[in-house]
Order: sequence, then structure tokens, then C-alpha cells
Amino acid sequence: MRSEAATIEEYLAELPEDRREAIQTVREVILENLPEGYEEAMNWGMITYQVPLDVYPDTYNKKPLMYAALASQKNHMAVYLTGIYMEEGAREEFEAAYRATDKRYDAGKSCVRFRKLDDLPLDLIGESIAAYDLETFVERVKEAHSPRKK
Repeated sequence: MRSEAATIEEYLAELPEDRREAIQTVREVILENLPEGYEEAMNWGMITYQVPLDVYPDTYNKKPLMYAALASQKNHMAVYLTGIYMEEGAREEFEAAYRATDKRYDAGKSCVRFRKLDDLPLDLIGESIAAYDLETFVERVKEAHSPRKK
């Protein structure tokens, strides 16, 4: 369910009330914990938290590098957490911490899906958002895309 909304306000306005409330709550957690330098925007049909192009212009698709995102999909809502999925150890720690909350864990390759706000451990989401300052995230991306030394 990709949105054609041009602004975050339009995106939120087109959501059913229950989803709008959930997305707004998660958005507040993200904004409270988002390290300095990232920007909030509409991109790829969802609310994104990204590295500005003037900071890191060398992306493969010439679009800002996504750090996190928030979306309402057809059958669920999702928080995309690129940072924790860049490193196996970080992903494993996140999954263990999530499962320890006894909340419903439903994850994809780079996202956590939730059907209702109660499924999401908001404190853990906030910690995950706060985990990578902009410079560290960009350096990790560069390392991941650099040619491997043999």
C-alpha cells in the first residue's frame, strides 16, 4: 500500500483513525530519539528518516540514504530500522531484546511489522533509533559498499 502523499501531514490524514494514532505515536518516539543531522521526509511512499543528500550524495539511486522509516501497509504497519539490520550482532541483540518484552515479534528483512501499537516495545524502538549518529551510520554504509580487501 504505497502512498502518493507529498507531505507527512497528507500521509497521516489519509490513514484510518486507529492507524493514524499508532503511526503518530511511533513517529513521536522516533523524533524524540533521532540523532541530529537526519531529516524527516516523505520518500518511497512512507515517512522516512534519512541522511540529507548534501551530507552523503553518493547513493546508488541518487536518493537520500534511508536510516529509518514508518509506514502503514495493507495488512500491517511497519518500522524500518536500517541501522540494526546492517550488522548481524545488532540485529540479534535487537531481536533478543524485543522477544524479552513478550510482545509479538514479527520482523522482515529490514522492518518490524505490527498490527496494533501494543505489539511494539516503544522504548526499544527509541533506543534503536538513537543507536547510530549520522556520521557513524554513513561510515558503516561506506564500509558495507567498499570493495573487500583480499
